[in-house]
Amino acid sequence: MFDFVGIFNNFSFDNILTFLSAALMRVIPAIICLTIHELAHGYTAYRLGDRTAKDMGRLTLNPIKHIDPLGLIMMMVFRFGWAKPVPVNMYNFRRPKWYMAITAFAGPLSNIILAIIILFLYGLSYEALGGAGAAGGWAVAHGFILDTAFISVVFAVFNLIPLPPLDGSKVVLSIFSEKTYFKLMRYERYGFIIVIVLLNTGIFRNTFSAFVNSVFTSFFAVAEFSYRLIN
Repeated sequence: MFDFVGIFNNFSFDNILTFLSAALMRVIPAIICLTIHELAHGYTAYRLGDRTAKDMGRLTLNPIKHIDPLGLIMMMVFRFGWAKPVPVNMYNFRRPKWYMAITAFAGPLSNIILAIIILFLYGLSYEALGGAGAAGGWAVAHGFILDTAFISVVFAVFNLIPLPPLDGSKVVLSIFSEKTYFKLMRYERYGFIIVIVLLNTGIFRNTFSAFVNSVFTSFFAVAEFSYRLIN
């Protein structure tokens, strides 16, 4: 029998606060990384000749402009979500296919740069944050900083997967002829189904996690290097 009484007894105000605080510690780093990612797309497109994102007010660090409500809820509950894609009109580019590839690559690249900067500053401020003996609020600060850097690496690696609608697909497709490129781009809307299926495949998740951990470990060397600079 379904235990309604047991569920009610476990549903306390403290449990709600615990859930919300844990969700915020996941979501805030993700929002930071997503905002940088989408801004990089929009700014790169603007510099290459497309004003669409600028005219729609998307060239901003204001996360509200980039948040997708459903994507935000998914992040809080399922640890997987998305932002509102920055609008790009590739036909405003002088060289549509190539400039679209550069614009697409700018998002993951911004996450890589963000992760490296965060880890460099983390190494410099490690002792100021309590070092190895950090506790309480300092321990939370350590976790928040490292989570932000790690999530930024996750976004970079995930978006470089060459499957539509991910950024990697636009980079890879740029090597094809114009005719093939635009023909394949017609099926971009269906690629999200493939992405969802892959995310629910154990082999993909395990391989992806192992690769992300390997990349993050390599990047973490930046923190160790910056720490040694002042010690």
